[in-house]
Amino acid sequence: MKDELDAFTTNESEILEYYHLHGRFGKLRLRLKFLRTWILHFLAYSSPDSNFSIKMQRSRGVKIGKNCHLSPYVLIDLVYPQLVKIDNNVTIGSNTMIFAHVNPTANLFLKKIYPRHVKSVHIKSGAVLFPGCIITAGVTIGENALVGAGSVVSEDVPDYCVVVGNPARVVKKTEH
Repeated sequence: MKDELDAFTTNESEILEYYHLHGRFGKLRLRLKFLRTWILHFLAYSSPDSNFSIKMQRSRGVKIGKNCHLSPYVLIDLVYPQLVKIDNNVTIGSNTMIFAHVNPTANLFLKKIYPRHVKSVHIKSGAVLFPGCIITAGVTIGENALVGAGSVVSEDVPDYCVVVGNPARVVKKTEH
C-alpha cells in the first residue's frame, strides 16, 4: 500500500510542478482543472457531432484548425491537452488515441528508468488518421499523411506518406 501512495504522490508532484502549482490550494486547482477537462472530454468523446466534439476539445485547450473532423470515441490526452495541435483539414477516425505524455504511473522502479515524458503532438494539415490509431508523445504527423487503421505511431511521419503497422512504418509516398 505504501508504494501505491508513494507513486500517487510522485505523479501528483510531477503534474503540480509542470503546471507551476504549489501547496494545498495548488492541489485543489489541479483537481478542479482535471474535473473540468474530464467533463469536457466526456462530452466530446461519445458525441456523433464532430463540430460539438471539436468545440469541447478546444475548450479543454486542444488547438484544432478549421474544417477538421473528429469521429466519436477519439481520446486526446487527459492530462496535457494543450500540447496537442491539430492543423486544418484533418480527419481523425473512431477509437484513435493521442497522448502528449508517457508515464509508468504505478511502478516507482520503472519511473526511475523511464521518467515522465511530456512532449507536444502536432498533426499537420490534411492528415488522415484511420480508426484505432495510437499517437504517442512527441510525434509529428506530416502534411497530407495517412495513418492506417490500428497503427501505433511512435516516430514522426513525413509529409505525403502512408504509414501502417505496429510500429508504424512508411509503406508508400503519395504524389503532391
